[in-house]
Amino acid sequence: MTVQDAPTHDDVLGEITDQGPNYSNLGFLGTTVLMMKTEVGLGVLSIPTALNILGLAPGILCLCALAAITTWSEYIVGTFKANHPGVYAIDDVGALLFGPLGPWYPGRDWIFVTGSGILSISIGLNAVSTHGACTAVFVAIGALVGFLGSSGRTLGRITWLASIGLPSILIALVVVTIAVGVQDSPASAPTTRGPWVSDYQIVGDPTFPQAISAVVSLVFAYSGSSGFFPIVSEMRNPSQYTRALIVCKVGVTLIYGVIGCLLYYYCGSYVASPALGSAGGTVKKVCYGLALPGLIVTTTIVAHIPSKFVFVHLLRGSPHLTSSSPTHWITWLGCTLSVTLIAYIIASAIPSFDALVSLIGALLGTLTCFQPMACMWLYDNWHSGTRGSKRWCCMVAWSILVIAIGTFLMVAGTYGSVVAVIASYQTSGGGGAFSCADNSNLV
Repeated sequence: MTVQDAPTHDDVLGEITDQGPNYSNLGFLGTTVLMMKTEVGLGVLSIPTALNILGLAPGILCLCALAAITTWSEYIVGTFKANHPGVYAIDDVGALLFGPLGPWYPGRDWIFVTGSGILSISIGLNAVSTHGACTAVFVAIGALVGFLGSSGRTLGRITWLASIGLPSILIALVVVTIAVGVQDSPASAPTTRGPWVSDYQIVGDPTFPQAISAVVSLVFAYSGSSGFFPIVSEMRNPSQYTRALIVCKVGVTLIYGVIGCLLYYYCGSYVASPALGSAGGTVKKVCYGLALPGLIVTTTIVAHIPSKFVFVHLLRGSPHLTSSSPTHWITWLGCTLSVTLIAYIIASAIPSFDALVSLIGALLGTLTCFQPMACMWLYDNWHSGTRGSKRWCCMVAWSILVIAIGTFLMVAGTYGSVVAVIASYQTSGGGGAFSCADNSNLV
């Protein structure tokens, strides 16, 4: 399908004309890059720490299991959108499945993800500048950058940012991996006589709160599922969605597995969080300098998605949705500003990267990439013509299992994450929120 063949009418957005933004302008390549950038960003920076807690073997098993579940979840996103063209976001799914309370179904976890993006920008700025300013200032800068970047009105317009941000993160990860491989020891490892030997473990020995927090931080790395709704909604040719999804998930899982394992193998328990600080010194500055464009792009995308959720909800059915009227612009900029302000408060209130990532993965990540997709399959297939067949029974059992796994991880993971947040506050003496302290030296 060419640009000229793009649809002029959308069940959600209404008439698409030259007088307003073109919300159906994502091609195959742009879709794949956006999918990958939605997932490869902040989550990959916490994977080596999760492996350190769980151990190499259990960590990889969890990573592969989550990759399989979320691949299925994201496939269901595409089929559900095809079956229900009027759905734009996870909020619309909630309304369809659960009635009047459905629009409040948590699709706004992306605001918390935006908070972690702002926090990662502040860590990067601290690292590059050697704590050249109060961290609270850097957090504010991260929020401002997120607001300006996310204010582009269509995903098609910000695809080029993703094509810059994805290589940026990957190059930084490759550099830090090579650096820790050739160094005598990780930056935070104690000085010892003789060659340093990594203390990586095949199987870890964590407490339950530590283990479940590590698992839900891996969930966070794969929790982009609900963000795929607006992506497929803005594709020129939605029939290419599944092909783009396969390319995305294979690439993402290989990146997570290879980078996570290598960094943990070389650093052991002295891997930094976020992982880019593991080599320390000049390499740390170089890595964060390389990664900053990627961190900024991640924050831009994850701020754009919840802003668009709210924007479409507010103006749906109105001619202002697809025009460039003052009402359109005021509403849109109001949405992006509100999202970044809330995210700024979150980033300032929970200054521990690992604690924030695991909390998002547990409390919100599971609730938007496990349970709803299983409910979506049941909604579309409960009364299907294949009801009672072996395949139908297996899929019902699978859907119930996904709901059970997601619910367990949500409840247990939230408990473990809250324990981690409390521990981080005790470590900082209760002064971590809105702090000026350097947040780039945490391990």
